[in-house]
Amino acid sequence: MEQNITEKIISAHAGKDVRAGDVVFVDVDWALVQDGTGPLTMDVINEMDKGVDMPSKKCIFLDHASPSSKFELSDSHNKLRENADKYGMDLNEVGYGICHQVMAEEKVSPGQLVVGADSHTCTAGAFGAFASGFGSTDIAVAMATGQIWIKVPSAIKVELTGKFTGTASAKDFILYLIGKLSAMGATYKTLEFTGEGVRNLSMESRLTICNMVIEAGAKNGIMEADDKTAEYIKHERPQQKKDYKIYKSDAGAEYEKELTINLSEITPQAALPHSVDNVKPVSEIDKKIDIDQAFIGTCTGGRMEDLRAAAEVVKGRKIKKGVRLIVTPASARIYKRAMKEGLLEIFMSAGAVIGTPGCGPCVGIQGGILGTGEKCVSTANRNFKGRMGCSDSYIYLASPATVAASALEGNITAAGEEK
Repeated sequence: MEQNITEKIISAHAGKDVRAGDVVFVDVDWALVQDGTGPLTMDVINEMDKGVDMPSKKCIFLDHASPSSKFELSDSHNKLRENADKYGMDLNEVGYGICHQVMAEEKVSPGQLVVGADSHTCTAGAFGAFASGFGSTDIAVAMATGQIWIKVPSAIKVELTGKFTGTASAKDFILYLIGKLSAMGATYKTLEFTGEGVRNLSMESRLTICNMVIEAGAKNGIMEADDKTAEYIKHERPQQKKDYKIYKSDAGAEYEKELTINLSEITPQAALPHSVDNVKPVSEIDKKIDIDQAFIGTCTGGRMEDLRAAAEVVKGRKIKKGVRLIVTPASARIYKRAMKEGLLEIFMSAGAVIGTPGCGPCVGIQGGILGTGEKCVSTANRNFKGRMGCSDSYIYLASPATVAASALEGNITAAGEEK
């Protein structure tokens, strides 16, 4: 039976061949929760009274309210700490980093099956792994038993050609694709990225792309692992043996739809309020729309590649008076590297504030919360009403380079177009 990558990985973890539409139980390699979803998961685990299967492979992250901004969140953190200690689970403390970035740096390998009580768990598909978000109670079962049920998704094949030119980046591509598909255009599908264009992408760019497939409704995004994947793992985890399995789609694998996109034709893009599929080229956006805040960070835009691109834009310059620029590295590891490279000094000299590694302003519960009527341009992945803490505010999504240029100009501007 000819299969795509996702079907092959699920088959290996189900112990039998599967195809799109099958409902199966699968063995889980990694399961994660964060401080927003984890408390309910812990309640269910305790009610089940089964303990936790392979606790070192079950991860808890204190990353959304990092550090806590109110006592209720602090209480949730303490609840997660207590259960991590009780069951021996892997606890990632405040300031260590966003769950999806830490999973990439330290844990996920090609061919694995990763589940999490966070919708952006799909980020790990960049490794050639099956990775997807589930509800808190489903993850409780996965943590307690080591298994979870899944309906095998059908697939959309996205063949990429060429490479980015100018200041265009992975964020611009995925925004363009979501605009093309719509926010529901890939609902419960696999978005499989393939072709020469994928091989031209860095691992950090691949992580950004797979992170945002959920914004088109996809169950997972996935890319075939290659030499760049192996080099990334070797660099981040030199002690890890190359004992993982790389899966490739068969030539005759079935796809619900096939698209071809030339990366060299992608230009800077932005998603306008209040939907991630409300996408336009930056060149077509009204420059009279003044912004109040610019945010560079999150699991979509806080990696070294992102910070370098933004720092190159603002180096030696000052942000526009009246604009707040917040820069938040995605992990402690990235924070240290950015500090050693002098990137944080560049941002601070430009007038930026540096945030604690974590989700920060993205989820509207810690730092950078918008005020009534305010406008923000952000590297985050969502811009619906209330996402950054105020339902009467406006969020524009763009690449790190575009956000940096916009902070200098005071309106949404592509890098290279600022005065």
